[in-house]
Parts: sequence; structure tokens; C-alpha cells
Amino acid sequence: MALPNQQTVDYPSFKLVLVGDGGTGKTTFVKRHLTGEFEKKYEPTIGVEVHPLDFFTNCGKIRFYCWDTAGQEKFGGLRDGYYIHGQCAIIMFDVTARLTYKNVPTWHRDICRVCENIPIVLCGNKVDVKNRQVKAKQVTFHRKKNLQYYEISAKSNYNFEKPFLYLARKLAGDPNLHFVASPALAPPEVQIDMVTQQQHEAELLQASKQPLPDDGDDLFE
Repeated sequence: MALPNQQTVDYPSFKLVLVGDGGTGKTTFVKRHLTGEFEKKYEPTIGVEVHPLDFFTNCGKIRFYCWDTAGQEKFGGLRDGYYIHGQCAIIMFDVTARLTYKNVPTWHRDICRVCENIPIVLCGNKVDVKNRQVKAKQVTFHRKKNLQYYEISAKSNYNFEKPFLYLARKLAGDPNLHFVASPALAPPEVQIDMVTQQQHEAELLQASKQPLPDDGDDLFE
């Protein structure tokens, strides 16, 4: 799903829809991949920027046409044209802003209304920021809906490739697919405190072994 003014390629390519509240870091995230940033195209009629992100796997090259909202989500939901023919999706929230996590179910519902049974990754961004508001153990939505969840920090490139690798494996139907070369990424703008982040990841693992709360919202009262 390239835009009309974008070249198509002779290797597998997929339309990836990137959604989430404004300010969660979606554009910062896709801009880390320098070649995708260089070749992006803007389509004013849909209000979208499409970044072609290439990855090199042991099965050959793969491209995600990553659809970014260009800020229109600030005016309410996105039009169906944004989702149509979507083959995979990333939902992003900001771990420093609770409301962005509370809105995840709405974004998930919008995707599922238009795209049936596509692989979806939930990403909690900005884990480099000290005053985290959404604790790792409070993130339960992915377990209820059987999504993959990753903690990421777009500005430090932390876990940048993980969502793409998960989606590539699902789309290829090959759990052993792996990336053989790293894409060219913008240099980190911030440093992540790996000790703290490893504690968060451990909490996440611990939480995944607990029974799900009846309703995730009660954690935010």
C-alpha cells in the first residue's frame, strides 16, 4: 500500500497503520528509520505521511509502508480510508500520560472495525522519561486482546526493531524469521536508564503471570 506517487517494490511489502493519541511519539518513532524518512510521501487528501521502512531478514528484504496520521487524530478519530487494506498495526501510548493508555481500547476498536484479524502490537513509548505514570504492571490491555506489547523509547532507539520483527514473523507465518542487518537509525537523542528499564520489564513479566483484573481501569483510580 504505497501512495500513488511512491514507487512499488518487487519484494514483500505491507501496509502498517500506526495509531494512538496525539503526542505519544508516533512520528518521532517512524522518523528514527532514516531511509524511510528520506523516502516518505505526504498525501493531503487522506492527511497521511507514508514512510517506506525496509528491513533485511534471513528470508530476504521486507518493506512496511508505515502510515502516520500527520496529526489529524487530534481532531477525533481517523477516517476509514486510513485503515482500509491495513495488513498490520501498531497502537502507541505514552507511559507518562495516563489518558493515552485509557484511549488504547478505542484505537483497537477502530482498527478491528475496518481490518479483520491483522497482527497488532501495542507500544508503550517514552520509557526513558523519569516520572512514569503508567506502570508496567498496569498495562493489561494486550493480554485481554491477545496483542504483543513492547516498552519502547523512540528517542533512544530502545526496542525500535521489536514491533517490526514481531509483525514480520506474523505476516510471514515464520516464528524463526529474524533480522540480519540493522536499519540506519538516527543517533539517540536521549539515554535510557537500562537498570530502571530492566526493573520495569521484570515487573511486566511478573504481571503477565498474575490473573487479569476484572477491569483495567480500576488501577488508575
